[in-house]
Amino acid sequence: MFQECVNQLHLRSLVSVSMDGPNVNWKFLDLLQEEHAQLYGGKQLVTVGSCGLHTLHNAFKCGFVAWGLDRLLKAMHTLFNNVPARRENYMQVTKSSVFPLSFCAHRWVENLPVVERALAVWPSLLIYMEAVRTKKAPNPGTGSYDTIAAAIKDPLILAKLHFYMAIARTFTPFLKRYQTDEPVMPFLGRDLAEFLKSLLRRFIKRELLQDATTVQLTRLDITERKNWVRLQDVDIGLGAESILKVMLYWSSSVLSCPLRGEKLLILSHGQASVERGFSVNKEVETTNIMGDTVVARRLVCDYVALHGGVTKVPLTKELLKSVEAARTRYRDYLTEERRKKELEAKGQKRKAAEDDLEELRKRKKTILEVSQGLAREADKTAEEAEAKSGTKMAELISKSNILRKGSKKKLAELEILEKEIEAKGAELRKIE
Repeated sequence: MFQECVNQLHLRSLVSVSMDGPNVNWKFLDLLQEEHAQLYGGKQLVTVGSCGLHTLHNAFKCGFVAWGLDRLLKAMHTLFNNVPARRENYMQVTKSSVFPLSFCAHRWVENLPVVERALAVWPSLLIYMEAVRTKKAPNPGTGSYDTIAAAIKDPLILAKLHFYMAIARTFTPFLKRYQTDEPVMPFLGRDLAEFLKSLLRRFIKRELLQDATTVQLTRLDITERKNWVRLQDVDIGLGAESILKVMLYWSSSVLSCPLRGEKLLILSHGQASVERGFSVNKEVETTNIMGDTVVARRLVCDYVALHGGVTKVPLTKELLKSVEAARTRYRDYLTEERRKKELEAKGQKRKAAEDDLEELRKRKKTILEVSQGLAREADKTAEEAEAKSGTKMAELISKSNILRKGSKKKLAELEILEKEIEAKGAELRKIE
């Protein structure tokens, strides 16, 4: 079948054969290499191993499968997938029409949107599960429901999901960069080393990674405790860290609550005004008011209390003038708030432009390196052609021309990119 498909192709120009999977068609590749060597004087295809993407996915899976996150994410999707009645119950109870996404078991790293959606719908899912528990919604009675119910009992489940998301976001840029038709293979070793360092920095001492070569990285013993950072310095991601801090805060609050009660009971009369202040604050507070409003209301309450009631407050000239100017002060306040928001929006826009500019510069650097590499290879091939004759010389000259065309094509891309960088720089200057 393969021979029929490639019968019209010039296999001498074949450079490599791609493989979809870490352990697929090795026998086919071996046979193809042997045939290629027989036909073309011992020359063989460039071998760069099997599908590296699958290897990355499997490595990622190996690190997370112990937590059973795959079962949870599958269950969240399965519980509502193709079950209209249950989806309707969910929407009625939660007032939300956002549902979990499907989990792909053989592409763990690409499940980042699935985890992000899972975290987004988690509060609604808790509401639904509580409605089922209190019999306000029908019990699905399925394995998926039981899996979710068990996961909810895990106090660290949200921290685990956030950690999954943090690591997946580390993998994603590398995967995107190398899912391309660009000739980026020469940079794979360097980028893979940097990627590995970014993962190891989360729990390995930085001084061990600072100037480590690629070979040293492969020999680094990550099971050696002396190479680890302190437990409190392990980087688990901002999301997971925030979850743990909240848990720690509430647990400490619960533990210290009886002690606080005892201290409140023995407060002297000198603290009575402060304690009353807590009650007053509670009375003046309403939903979604900011600190300035609380302060203003407290000032009014304190002033009224000072004079013994609302009807006893003296209407002085200063008070009347203050009331007259209240609307003006409020407009000034709104103007100032708008100015702050505009400055914040401008800062965000500037940051986005700077990030875009940095990305364009990185692309420029990569394309320039590729172009220079192709040009060097073309020169080298041309020099080899000078020492040959006949068919061999023609082949080398043809190869050199192809490489040089590739280099020129990259230079043309570079010119376009230069214009984009210039335009983005001008945009950034306008923002400033």
